[in-house]
Amino acid sequence: MNENTFEFEKPIAELQNKINELEAFSKSSGIDCSDQLKALNGHLETLKSQVYNNLDAWQRIQLSRHPGRPYALDYIERIFNNFIEFSGDRRFRDDKAIVGGFAKFGDKPVMVIGTQKGRDMKSNVYRNFGWPHPEGYRKANRLMRLAEKAHVPVICLIDTPGAFPGIASEERHIAEAIAANLRDMFELTVPVVAVIIGEGGSGGAIGLGVGNRILIMENAYYSVITPEGCAAILWKDRKFAPQAAEALQLTADKLITLGIADEIIPEPFGGAHRDFDEAAKYLADALKKHLSELGKLSCTKLKEQRYEKFRAMGQVEELAEGQE
Repeated sequence: MNENTFEFEKPIAELQNKINELEAFSKSSGIDCSDQLKALNGHLETLKSQVYNNLDAWQRIQLSRHPGRPYALDYIERIFNNFIEFSGDRRFRDDKAIVGGFAKFGDKPVMVIGTQKGRDMKSNVYRNFGWPHPEGYRKANRLMRLAEKAHVPVICLIDTPGAFPGIASEERHIAEAIAANLRDMFELTVPVVAVIIGEGGSGGAIGLGVGNRILIMENAYYSVITPEGCAAILWKDRKFAPQAAEALQLTADKLITLGIADEIIPEPFGGAHRDFDEAAKYLADALKKHLSELGKLSCTKLKEQRYEKFRAMGQVEELAEGQE
């Protein structure tokens, strides 16, 4: 069984293994097992449908963190042409957890910025496990300003558990770096599309998330805090992360209902890690649609629309005097 198989996927994996064994037996023995294989494959498709069409919040979070899931550079490679990566924040150093640069989307220039994870220990250390430092956000800010000067749209691909919470981040003012991004992204006069492609955790995600459009992949999440962090605070134990995931309303369908996300981008059946090319096609189609719509708006309208979008988020219920 694949080591990256989640608990809820084990019945699928076990049945797939039985099918593989029967196919191997049929081939080696010369015995026709086509009827049995047809029945088992039919059962497999039914089982997949039952599992993947009824995922709860915690299961979707597990899929969003799958180590085989496509990351920002995987999408950039498949969707954009002539990508020219820029480095450094011009203050401290280059943060490898955030990548970005000019590229072509179709025949139009764009600025694409994304948080990037690694796939093994070496690359994860290099990318700091997708946890950006302050200089990463300052680099992103610099690139957004370049995009504004060049009059090209900004596309942000977000996949991070959060900004790096270590002492180094505090010493170099992580809160200020994220706050500056929030302020400056509201002032951009070019279209901004933010896409949650995996994890959208805490201020680390919102630091790149002030967009005219917020799109989210089917099995991604977007939340003020990770479920583990929430569980540690409210229940004093990270084992309650599944309950916290449900309470946080952080899945794509909930975010659409709450008016935070604008569109859910579908994924290949079973998750984006099943087919990078298909996942990239779905993302490219969504980007094309929204960039086309935003391209018709004036600079002033883009700023106003972005401001109004975020002001409308959240609901406040006021109680009359005397009510509790």
